[in-house]
Amino acid sequence: MNKKWRQFLKNKFAVLSAIFLILISTAAVCAPLVTHYSYDDQNIMERLQGPSLQHWLGTDTLGRDLYSRIIYGARVSLAVGIVTTFFAAIVGTVVGATAGYAGGWVDAVLMRGVDVFYIFPSTLMAILFTLLFGRGMLGILAALSFTSWVTQARLVRGQVLLTRELLYVEAARALGVNRFSLIFRHILPNILGPILVSFSIQIPTNIMTESFLSFIGLGLQPPHSSWGTLANEGFRAIHSYPYLMIFPCTVLFLTLMAFNYLEDGLTRVALR
Repeated sequence: MNKKWRQFLKNKFAVLSAIFLILISTAAVCAPLVTHYSYDDQNIMERLQGPSLQHWLGTDTLGRDLYSRIIYGARVSLAVGIVTTFFAAIVGTVVGATAGYAGGWVDAVLMRGVDVFYIFPSTLMAILFTLLFGRGMLGILAALSFTSWVTQARLVRGQVLLTRELLYVEAARALGVNRFSLIFRHILPNILGPILVSFSIQIPTNIMTESFLSFIGLGLQPPHSSWGTLANEGFRAIHSYPYLMIFPCTVLFLTLMAFNYLEDGLTRVALR
């Protein structure tokens, strides 16, 4: 067994977090198989019922099953976090690697563009992009994709600046290896650890941003559900029916904590 893999398995919190994330992701993908109701099934006669054998986490103001809405909401929240982070990782890696290796005016131009994005708060930029592209899934994906690649670009640039001066890169360059191969076959594979750590950090950040935008009404619109929209709906009745907000917020909290512990485990492995 790989040495770093054994080191990761020794971190119990990271392992438990990985198991939790696998379970919640599997439940989201297989939502129709693990729920008895759809996210938009309404039954006014059963509205605002507490947890029971029929409705494990109770029902909301329209009689919709809260457990089902949380599971289907996981589809949206996790998909938004992973898809936007994946897009940002690709763009940020290409920009950062190009700037770090090319240097000179290419580096100056690219990094000044990065700085323009970096000086604005990411949440504010996400709100502006959401208003520009419209509310809903497309707006959320566009907003988070365009605002979360900047950190990745700065990280990759810094790693490339350190790595391009190492002996094995100099040897490859002396043997006539072209720039494309130097970057993507010799440099990037050796800085994959920090990139993966950054990837694991950005996912919960994007999930939290999506939840915030949905909570203030700029994200996914009803009847579709994400953890942010569920928190928004529950907040309106928090004094009379606190479970409507407690359950989705608890799942969101546990997911964010799991990503943080997983990131910590990956960081410890990457640094050794």
